[in-house]
Amino acid sequence: MSHRYSSRSSFGDEDRQDPVPRVSNQQETQRSSESPTAEPAPGTLGAVFECVSRRALQYERQIQDLEAKLTVDLSNSRAIENLLHEVFSGLQQTQHRADAALASTVPSVQHALEEDLDELRVLEHSLPIVGRQVHDIRNVYDRGRDKAQELVSALEWLNTPLSLRLRTIIFTSNAPVSTRWKALIRSLFAFAFLACMWIGWITLRGAVRAHRQRLVWGEHLMS
Repeated sequence: MSHRYSSRSSFGDEDRQDPVPRVSNQQETQRSSESPTAEPAPGTLGAVFECVSRRALQYERQIQDLEAKLTVDLSNSRAIENLLHEVFSGLQQTQHRADAALASTVPSVQHALEEDLDELRVLEHSLPIVGRQVHDIRNVYDRGRDKAQELVSALEWLNTPLSLRLRTIIFTSNAPVSTRWKALIRSLFAFAFLACMWIGWITLRGAVRAHRQRLVWGEHLMS
């Protein structure tokens, strides 16, 4: 008993004087795998107790490291759980909002589409009629424009002097008169022109004849 107590006290003194540093589980495993454990002599009880104590201390340190890691992992898992709970709550709220919007929006959109389809059907029947009416209005407008242009041309023609109108009718084809009037006026002009030419020819012929016969002009006229 005294020998066992002395071995314990010496082991305790050695632990106080030369404390073993705390290492991680992986480092202890690597160190134990790299350096072989010194087996005590079979007849030494103190060496066996010292070896067992060291192993127990190593196991205790490994357990403490494992507890620290488990504490960190537990806190991380709780944080992840809280984050997942928040995300799940947000997804549920979003789903509720989407369901509410779907329930309130889809019927209104469907009703609006039905109204638009009805209006399109009405327009399908009314657009050809409107197109024909627009075509008729365009024809009336074109006829009115042509008539207005004719009236403007007639007014300008009436404001033109008579000599210019006769000259336009006789020598051009742009006069706004009928073909009958053109033929009549041109015939009268041709007749007057021929008459003037005939009178001029007779006058010239008489003058030449009087000049040849030495007829006296002036006071003594030929009887």
